[in-house]
Amino acid sequence: MRNRFRVPPALWAFTTYFTEGFPFTLIRTVSSVFFRDMRVSLENIGMTSLFGLPWILKFLWAPQVDAVATKRRWLLSMQGMLLGVVILAAVFAPLEFGVRAVAALFFIGSILAATHDIAIDGYYMEALDKDAQARWVGYRVMAYRIAMMTGTGVVVTLGATIGWGTAFAAAAVIFGIFFVFHLFFLAEVEAPKRATTDWLISLLRPRTLALVVLLTGGILGVRAFFLSSAWQGLQVRLPWLHSVYFSHWIALLLLLALIGVGVFRHPLKRRLLSERDSHFSRAFVSFMDRERVGRILGFIILMRTGEWALSTMVAPFVVDLGIKAHYGWISAWVGLPASITGALIGGWAISRYGMRRLIWPFLLLQNLTNLVYMGAALHLAPFITPGGMESAWLGAGNLTLFAGIHGFDQLAGGLGTAVLMTYLMRICSQNFKAAHYAIGSGLMNLGGLFAGVASGFIAGWLGYAWLFGFSFFLSIPAMLLIPGLPYLEKKVEKLKGR
Repeated sequence: MRNRFRVPPALWAFTTYFTEGFPFTLIRTVSSVFFRDMRVSLENIGMTSLFGLPWILKFLWAPQVDAVATKRRWLLSMQGMLLGVVILAAVFAPLEFGVRAVAALFFIGSILAATHDIAIDGYYMEALDKDAQARWVGYRVMAYRIAMMTGTGVVVTLGATIGWGTAFAAAAVIFGIFFVFHLFFLAEVEAPKRATTDWLISLLRPRTLALVVLLTGGILGVRAFFLSSAWQGLQVRLPWLHSVYFSHWIALLLLLALIGVGVFRHPLKRRLLSERDSHFSRAFVSFMDRERVGRILGFIILMRTGEWALSTMVAPFVVDLGIKAHYGWISAWVGLPASITGALIGGWAISRYGMRRLIWPFLLLQNLTNLVYMGAALHLAPFITPGGMESAWLGAGNLTLFAGIHGFDQLAGGLGTAVLMTYLMRICSQNFKAAHYAIGSGLMNLGGLFAGVASGFIAGWLGYAWLFGFSFFLSIPAMLLIPGLPYLEKKVEKLKGR
C-alpha cells in the first residue's frame, strides 16, 4: 500500500534526518543550557546523562519496530508524540515548577526520540536499495548537522534573549512543519506486519511486564549506587573515576554482555530460537551468528576511537589557544560546509566506485587529521595557556591556518561518516533492518565513550600535541581489521538463524 503522494529521495532523506537530529539536540544539548539558565546545579545537570540511556539501550526494543506495523507508522507516531512533548515544554517552562516538568518531559521524549531514530533508519533502508542508500547518505549527514545548528543556534538564542517558553514554542513550530509534511507526503514503502493492537496486548503479559520491571529496577539500582556514599568514597580514593559517567558504565556492561553472547552464541541460539514468538530472539541471533562476527564487531567499535579522542579535546584546545570567540564562525562557515561536502562526496563516490575500493583511503584521510592537529599543536605551542586567559594573539596567519585545519578535519570526517553509515547499512539483514542498524550504531559509540575519557588524562599528562599523535595510533587497529572484512561488496551474505 503506497501513499499517492511521492517526493524525491533527496527531499525526504533530508526532512526525515532533520527530524532525527532536532529532538536529539533539544534533549541532549539545548536542555543543558535551559537547566543552567534556570540556575540548576551542575550536579543535577549531570543527572541529565540519563537522557542518553535510551540511545544506548534502543537495540532492546528495535526488533519490535521491525515486527510491528510499518516504519512509516512508527515514524509518524513518534513524531506526533514528540511534538506533544515540545509543546508541553513550551507551556511549562515559564512556570514555577517548569524545571522539574521539562526534565520529566525530556526523559519521556528521549525514549520516544530513540525509537523515532530506529524507525527513520529502518525506513531509509526499506525505501532504498544498497546503491541508493550510499548515494543519499550525504543528505542524511547534511540534514542532521543543520538540525543541530538550528537547535543550538535558533532555539538557544531565543531562550537566552526572549524566554524559554518562546524558544520551545518555536521549536514546536519547526518540528510541526516537518511532521505535517511527512503526514501527507511520506510514502508507505512496506506492507504492514503484526497488528499494533495485538502487539500492545502482548505487552501486558506477566512475563513481559516482569522483564520491564526487572530492567527498570536494575537501571535505577545502578544509578542509586552511583549516588551513594560508598561510590563517593571510592571516587575520593580513585580520582579518575570522576571522569567516568553513568552512561560509560552502562556501555561497558553492554559490551561485556555482547562478548558473552558471542562466546556462548550457539547454546543461546538453540534456547532463543525455541521460543514460539522469536522475532526478538532471531534479530539478535542473526546479528551475532555469522562468519567473522568478531572482526565486524571490532571494526565497528574501534573505527571512531581515534576520531573521538581527537574531537573531545579540540574544544579545550581552542579555549587554551584563546580563540574561543572565533570558534563559532569557524565551525559555521568553514566546518559545516566542509562536513556536508565530505559526506556528499563520500556517498556519491561509494555508490560509484564501491566500498572496497574507497574504505582504505577515506578512513586513512580521516585519521591523518589527527597528525595534522598534532603538527598544529606543536606549531602553536607558544600560544597555549590553560584557560586561554593570558594567550597572546595568534595572528591572522595562524588563525587562518587553524580554520583550514578545522575545515580539512570536517571534510575528512564527512568522508569517514559516509563509510561508517554505509557499512552499518550493509551489515543489516533483510528481515531485521531497524534492529541490526540500532545494534550497530549503539556499538559504534562504545569506543568513543572510553576514548573520550582517556583523552583528557593523556592531554593533561603529555599535552595536546602528543594526545593528538596518540589518537592517530588509536585508529590503527580498526584499519588493520579491514582486510577480510565482510559486507564490503553490494552482495550481502545469507545470514543464519532466520
